[in-house]
Amino acid sequence: MRPGVLSIAQWFFGPGPRAGPGHLWARWLFLRSLGLVFFSAFYSLAFQIRGLIGPEGILPAGEYLKRLGENSGHMAYWLAPTLLWLNSGPVALQVLCWSGLVASILLALNLWPRAAVAVCLVAFLSFVSAAQDFSSYQSDGMLLAAGFPCLFFAPPGLRPGLGERQPPSRASLFLLRWLWFRIYFESGLVKMLSGEPQWRDLTAMDHYYENGPLPDWIGWYAQQLPHPFQAGIALFTLVTELGLVWMLFLPRRWRIVCFFIVTPFQIGIILTANLAFLNHFVLALGVLLLDDRFLRSVFARPGLRATNQKQEIAGSTLEIQNAGSENRSSTIETRSAAPDFGATPNSSASPWSLITRRSSLLFSYVSFVARHASLFLTAICLSWISYVTTALLLLMIAPWLPLPSAPIEALEPFRIANQYGLFAVMTRARYEIEFQGSRDGTAWVAYPFRYKPQDPREPPRLYAPYQPRFDWNLWFASLGHWRENMWVVRTETLLLRNSPSVLSLFAGNPFPGAPPREVRAVVWQYWFTDLTTKRATGLWWRRELRGLYAPALEREPDGKVVVMEWPQTQ
Repeated sequence: MRPGVLSIAQWFFGPGPRAGPGHLWARWLFLRSLGLVFFSAFYSLAFQIRGLIGPEGILPAGEYLKRLGENSGHMAYWLAPTLLWLNSGPVALQVLCWSGLVASILLALNLWPRAAVAVCLVAFLSFVSAAQDFSSYQSDGMLLAAGFPCLFFAPPGLRPGLGERQPPSRASLFLLRWLWFRIYFESGLVKMLSGEPQWRDLTAMDHYYENGPLPDWIGWYAQQLPHPFQAGIALFTLVTELGLVWMLFLPRRWRIVCFFIVTPFQIGIILTANLAFLNHFVLALGVLLLDDRFLRSVFARPGLRATNQKQEIAGSTLEIQNAGSENRSSTIETRSAAPDFGATPNSSASPWSLITRRSSLLFSYVSFVARHASLFLTAICLSWISYVTTALLLLMIAPWLPLPSAPIEALEPFRIANQYGLFAVMTRARYEIEFQGSRDGTAWVAYPFRYKPQDPREPPRLYAPYQPRFDWNLWFASLGHWRENMWVVRTETLLLRNSPSVLSLFAGNPFPGAPPREVRAVVWQYWFTDLTTKRATGLWWRRELRGLYAPALEREPDGKVVVMEWPQTQ
């Protein structure tokens, strides 16, 4: 690598500057927040993973990987990069969750952060790659997309503190900020490209709170506000996503202003809807808009601010002096960087001194090669991510662009470079799938959900960033046909067996002694009540039964499962 190219690569991909505003505190805050987000993801999986993808679960990972291997051969390992190829039994699934939990705690405590990020990334990717329908969320891709650059963004060492000796590189910081920008901008872009009339006439928020995946009680009250308020929120959402986020590319003061605009926006979303860890993660990314100069001015005691300013000036002076020293010694470094093993040693030197000298030269050479190999690998990885994410954004705007697709397709299984587009089309109504069982075909008893709306008298709760993937997926299934969501029929079959793994996804088992003879999935339509109705009746919801969602199943005496009744619309 030529000196000029090496200098450019070092500037982009090597440790960032130690002088100037800096981003040590911003990095520290973000990585601690990222650890908490990973913790929430693995914590929720620990209670669900056996019912979702365990051997007796709804979509067993072992069966999926076996089919993939039979159909794709050795390419299957690339298409599904997961440790569950080794074992997908109950113990392996729990080990996967607990490994992620421990690593996320270490990351939150700033213990060996770079290794902790790597373990979190591998464990979460292993789940996502094998979870099929239960990992088709944009939030999963966002977390993986942030985890990979953090392998280069996080400081090395067991207890690095702020990592003053290894400031974040410009490239890794840019990629994380670029991710923040794309989540906002692409979400606004798809709202316009989709042609959704509710965004164009500013009615998108009028029923957003009741029709979202898992509402909460604060959202219930928010929906009681008049249309002008809701229209203002819809307009502010579009202005923020399509316009204000461009402040990222302006000088630092504009970025700080942007942070104070988008932060309350994200907090409002978190409080009025259960969108898992998605908005908590985006909120954490926003911290990277800030820098050390601003954070010190806010959090430092008044008596320390002058000292901090003096230290910053001294640091800048030292940086200039170091830069001058580096320039003066650049010729010497260039000559001595690669040791000359052909030099003739002094004949009067002792054998031990010759061995020591040659060992020292060898160590210097190995260190030289390792440093530049690491820099070269970092440059390839981050440049690849930069190209793919930029190409994906450009293809959203102009799909006809002749951009090379091979780098995009190669990264697709790893979910570290994605397109985003939240709430491009707003749902017009709220439908809820409910599983019911019966022993006589006449009296039907509902399986109680843990998180989904069910009892009209029960207030919708606030529990994000916890993500109940089973309940969440039922909302998506209610928007489509049962043939597109065969896992619902699979759930019915497992309930006919009283499968402990699947029953753990519910709040209780209405058939504890023996499984029911018949199970069906019906669909209800739900609406929020208004303030007058709630005061008079205590009801948070009103609902109407719409009929069967999927085929009703019956277990015959010989154990065979047959269809008892088909939905009216097949």
